[in-house]
Amino acid sequence: MNRPGDHEVYEGEDAAIASAFKKSIVVIFSLLAMVSIVGLGYFLWPKPEVEEQVGELVAPVDRGVPEVELPRLQFKDMTESAGIDFVHVNGAQGLKLLPETMGAGVACFDFDNDLDADLLFVNSDYWPDDEGDDRPRATLRLYENQGDWNFKDVTEAAALNLNFYGMGVAVADYDGDGWRDLFLTSVGRNYLLKNESGVFSDVTSEAGVAGGEDEWSTSCGWFDYDRDGHLDLLVGNYVDWSRELNLQLKPTLDGKNRAYAPPTQFKGRFPYLYHNNGDGTFGEVAEAAGMHVRNPATGVPVPKALGTSFVDFNQDGWVDVFVANDTTPNLLFENKKDGTFDEIGQLLGVAFDGRGMPRGAMGIDAAYHRNDENLSIAIGNFADEATSLYVLQGRGVFTDESTSTGLGPQTQEELTFGVLWLDYDLDGRLDFLAANGHLENEIEKIRESQRYEQMPHLFWNAGPENPDEFISVDEAHCGADLCRPMVGRGSATADFDGDGDLDVVIVGCGQKPRLLRNDQDLGNHWLRIRLRDRGKNWEAIGAQIQIQLGEERLTRVISPTRSYLSQSEPVASFGLGQASEIEQIAVVWPDGEKVEYPVEAVDQMIEITRE
Repeated sequence: MNRPGDHEVYEGEDAAIASAFKKSIVVIFSLLAMVSIVGLGYFLWPKPEVEEQVGELVAPVDRGVPEVELPRLQFKDMTESAGIDFVHVNGAQGLKLLPETMGAGVACFDFDNDLDADLLFVNSDYWPDDEGDDRPRATLRLYENQGDWNFKDVTEAAALNLNFYGMGVAVADYDGDGWRDLFLTSVGRNYLLKNESGVFSDVTSEAGVAGGEDEWSTSCGWFDYDRDGHLDLLVGNYVDWSRELNLQLKPTLDGKNRAYAPPTQFKGRFPYLYHNNGDGTFGEVAEAAGMHVRNPATGVPVPKALGTSFVDFNQDGWVDVFVANDTTPNLLFENKKDGTFDEIGQLLGVAFDGRGMPRGAMGIDAAYHRNDENLSIAIGNFADEATSLYVLQGRGVFTDESTSTGLGPQTQEELTFGVLWLDYDLDGRLDFLAANGHLENEIEKIRESQRYEQMPHLFWNAGPENPDEFISVDEAHCGADLCRPMVGRGSATADFDGDGDLDVVIVGCGQKPRLLRNDQDLGNHWLRIRLRDRGKNWEAIGAQIQIQLGEERLTRVISPTRSYLSQSEPVASFGLGQASEIEQIAVVWPDGEKVEYPVEAVDQMIEITRE
């Protein structure tokens, strides 16, 4: 419909339009004539003679494999002979419920204060209405280290025969009574278990840390984020999941048979940050502390947390937090020293891969693998996604050096959960171990390159001067027991036998774990350091220990929260190579105080106490 006066306006413009059209025709024909003349001149104009230049063919330069000699040693499977008969229960009966794929964690910690590392395996469960529900319920399993590679099941005596669909574990003495306590995450209610002289009691409700009954909590860890001397607790939550929602989805691998739904089908969830009130209770402060990160386009929570790491990345004396998220951007929370955090993962380059895409991130571990001031963060990712290796650069941002170091191309096909930095040969450089395993037990039917059980993958650190900084260690150089495929999930390290080198434990999903004794005998020296601090954080969680070896500075952080859903022994382990003397070490205590201490001899465990 025309508005009043429209007809008069258009009628008055007809003459102008006709005139403009005629002028355009003239201009177009003039341009065509000029192009024709120029083109004819190009063909008729005499061409200069040009002598053909033939360059010499040069063969491509082969970067080659660095000619280095790998250390030869053996990791020996001690699981059965040591008395470890635990089998993880995931409840898989064909319904393909997502928690069945995730496995669980393990903790290496001294529960009875006898100065050696014991073993706790987190268990999941059968689903309540499965057929055959009269089976014995799955529980946690605690094994006491009795020395000489003998472990005794003390689960019932320690009152840990608890039944729930477990996921992760965090260990620390949160109340400062001298006994290490346990926090356990699950699909559902979480648990805080207070250690009372080797027997555990459930104090979850009075402490206020149970979380929601409908929550799925995963990675967790203790750290003192506000430096008040009391250990606080971070609990990562995975996705907004329920059995009913999962069963409504109809994912398949082959178009016919039911498969596990990917995490992209579920919304993310915010973490819990529990502030330790110092009286046995906690306050949940994640939102007030700046940890409720939302998708700006949809408003839904960003985190789908599976891995958590605590380390002071910018060396300002305050612990920061890294969170590895599955199919959503990784998060880096910078501690603002006032009880709050700024999320700067994308700004500093750890949120995405090199194409700006999120990955299926699982476990995480942070260390100074080049023996300098630049922190490295390793993150295990989904199949067809290389392991991430974010290295802090001098300008204060991270770059993913997975490809340039040789780590990425050798991990591309693996589905990696647990990742660990460890100096397994005691040469002074941190090496890398990945626990691998797929989610689908029939994945090889549709993907020839994939297997459900996958080999744990050990990499030797050859140093940054080599073309490939990380070299894959074959069976001949680490033993057949480490290389046998399994459905790897959580992993941790400890020196179970006190010989100075690090042993390894890897959890299998729905199967037995693997306890591996490090039988290296290369003649390298070592030093292990246990800290004891004043106040309630008496294990000095968050402290840094530094050793100067020539021009290199070896740094270890006391932070047991490592790998995937797991806890390693809170002791600093240093391989020293051929160095038989260390004059002193420097300890940066959790409150920022730096103190130097003399070292009388190497090849021993020393304990340093700050009164």
